[in-house]
Amino acid sequence: MAKKPKKAPEAEGEGGEAAAPKSKKKLIVIVMGAVVLLAAGGGGAFVMKKRAAAHAETEASAQPVEEKKAVVFLDVREMMLNLTPDAGQDRAKFAKLRIALELKDAKVEGEVKPLMPRVEDALQVYMRELRPSDLSSSLGLYRLREELLRRVNVAIYPAKVEAVLFKDVIVQ
Repeated sequence: MAKKPKKAPEAEGEGGEAAAPKSKKKLIVIVMGAVVLLAAGGGGAFVMKKRAAAHAETEASAQPVEEKKAVVFLDVREMMLNLTPDAGQDRAKFAKLRIALELKDAKVEGEVKPLMPRVEDALQVYMRELRPSDLSSSLGLYRLREELLRRVNVAIYPAKVEAVLFKDVIVQ
């Protein structure tokens, strides 16, 4: 069995050096390609962002500037009323309410003020039918606010209240 002769170290080094520059060139090409792609993507994003900002600016300048009208809050008299007892309870519970009506402007306030007795009546009639459990949660208060708003708007029609705001709600 004949042994194969070993290659000289010089021949081995020449082949190793020849393979190294090809892989380095390949790596440099890949890195340069990635850099070019990132630069192009960043430049494109910059241009698109600049165009979007210019477009938004032209839209904003095209719309007329509206004057903000002063919102008016009209206080309703403090109401204290007894609530319908829950099932199984014989002790009466009371509710004390202070609310304000949010109006669009002072013109609407002039229309609503003469109708305040009608508003208070509508609120009291509805509130007397409530149970303490109806006012015990935030969901109950939200429903109460929506129902009061509906009833107030019916009472003062054609004027309109924007919102009913609670100042105090005490159930005892």
